[in-house]
Amino acid sequence: MKAGKLFHVLTIQRATEGLNDAGTPTTTWADLATLRAEKVEQSTTEFIRAQGATDETALVFRTRYLAGVTNADRISFAGDVLNLKEVVVLGRNRGLELRCTRLGE
Repeated sequence: MKAGKLFHVLTIQRATEGLNDAGTPTTTWADLATLRAEKVEQSTTEFIRAQGATDETALVFRTRYLAGVTNADRISFAGDVLNLKEVVVLGRNRGLELRCTRLGE
């Protein structure tokens, strides 16, 4: 993986459970790691769902290996929050391919 291609900055976030002042459980997102990545692919697909036609934007990033990244995490990229759909390990722990969709779509 060539460092020159890794010019996008991603922040991987993990959900943490806590209690607010009233004692109600809340979910907050804490930064796990900030990584440099290569954006490999971006595509938009239109789906017909119960509420009508919606678009889903899929993005694929490649980055250096980081242990412990799962589908339960999310990614913050360029002001957007992305839902992590799939984590693929490249080689023998040499890198990760992160497949994401935009949240709220």
